[in-house]
Amino acid sequence: MTSSADLDTGTGSPSHTASNRERTPTRDAVRFQAGGQHLAAWHYPGTDGSCVVMAGGLAVTKEPATDLFAAALNAAGHGVLAFDYRRLGASEGTPRQVIRVGDQFADWQAAIDFAATLPGVDPARIAIWGFSASGGHILPVAARNPQLAAAIAQTPNVGGFAAARAVMRYQTPAASARLMARAIRDALGGLLGRPPLLVPLGGAPGDIALLTTPDVADTQQALDPDGRHADSWLQQCAARTVLRIAFYQPGRAARDVRCPLLVLVCDDDKTAYPPAAIAAAGRAPHAELVQLPGGHYAPFLAAHEQAVAAQLDFLDRTLRRGVAAPD
Repeated sequence: MTSSADLDTGTGSPSHTASNRERTPTRDAVRFQAGGQHLAAWHYPGTDGSCVVMAGGLAVTKEPATDLFAAALNAAGHGVLAFDYRRLGASEGTPRQVIRVGDQFADWQAAIDFAATLPGVDPARIAIWGFSASGGHILPVAARNPQLAAAIAQTPNVGGFAAARAVMRYQTPAASARLMARAIRDALGGLLGRPPLLVPLGGAPGDIALLTTPDVADTQQALDPDGRHADSWLQQCAARTVLRIAFYQPGRAARDVRCPLLVLVCDDDKTAYPPAAIAAAGRAPHAELVQLPGGHYAPFLAAHEQAVAAQLDFLDRTLRRGVAAPD
């Protein structure tokens, strides 16, 4: 593993982020199938034969999750395919807002396979990108696809006991118990065909919500500052999701990732435990680690310029030049 030094915060600024949000790159609405469902995606045609497949966090749809970075990568010549998981956003699938990790893996596989068929895409120059929960997915997905040219895990949640304990510091025991009780009721209701019991993705300590870390306060500013996605992004998920992710540890797959891997970690991240992500990067044979200042959403905010620069440098070396990691 190679490691970069912490990057200076002086070049990152909200104004840079705002300018990126105003970009209007050319993109086409496309659909592909996964598990018998049609998944919705945006295809940004590139000029260098590459395609970066992107998806948002656990239940974050493609527009708030990927628009900002997709525009930056596409402006540098890279093709992009940004998709919604099944049961979320514009993709098909019921019951809505139900998260199943196995299904999301299958959606990733379908997206990678579809990307290889897009006009102008060289199948040997496909990369994957995810942040938060999807950043964690990047590790097992890359491990299962050794043909990938590159993978980027941005502020990845890689699981593990220490990471779970760090997140639970910001929730009250009573609220945790109520969330678990609702999750069990929701899971039992699902077996009986009842509609999901939804919980907010984020809240304050004491709320019944999936996350109550300090990073939650930055969610709106980072992902949807002007509220344009309010109607298309339901910031809720089925309560049973808690049971499905409680023991999920994608970081274990790091040692099996054979393609070049960039792991971007933020030092003050309270949602995706930095030491666990750093340790996962250390287990990957061909990983590069970049550490940035700030919290979970810093790559969308003050550290955006540094995050984009690191990712473009990495992609230039792995996609554009066709560099492959040795076996």
